[in-house]
Amino acid sequence: MELSNLRPAIGSKHNSFRRGRGHGSGNGKTAGKGHKGQKARSGGTRPGFEGGQMPLYRRIPKRGFTNYNAKDIVAINVSALEVFDNDSVVDVQALKDKGIIKNPRDGVKILGQGDFTKKLTVRVNAFSASAKEKIEALGGTAEVV
Repeated sequence: MELSNLRPAIGSKHNSFRRGRGHGSGNGKTAGKGHKGQKARSGGTRPGFEGGQMPLYRRIPKRGFTNYNAKDIVAINVSALEVFDNDSVVDVQALKDKGIIKNPRDGVKILGQGDFTKKLTVRVNAFSASAKEKIEALGGTAEVV
């Protein structure tokens, strides 16, 4: 640490710019707002107002709609589970640790695409019928969490 690197703690310094405290302050009279006009007065305009011109949010076309109740499910195939050892427990955290999924979002679903040769206990949010069949055919279990 050196004298030239010293800084006050974050949030400890206040703004010393005191508006409207007379001519001697250097910021009296109009208090830094200039003379007259809309911006010199209190109130101002609402966000997005463009002085009477049609605002941008009304000029651009609107199409379709977004379903806020839709779930973003991450789908992986049973062939991706081959990286696990026999008799291991596969859950969302295990899939993240192996790098199979990055972000589970609203849930993980196992699909039945590809070859599968391991006996595993798989605990995720959903399974397709073919994936569940393949997992249970080899003696594993498919548990919905």
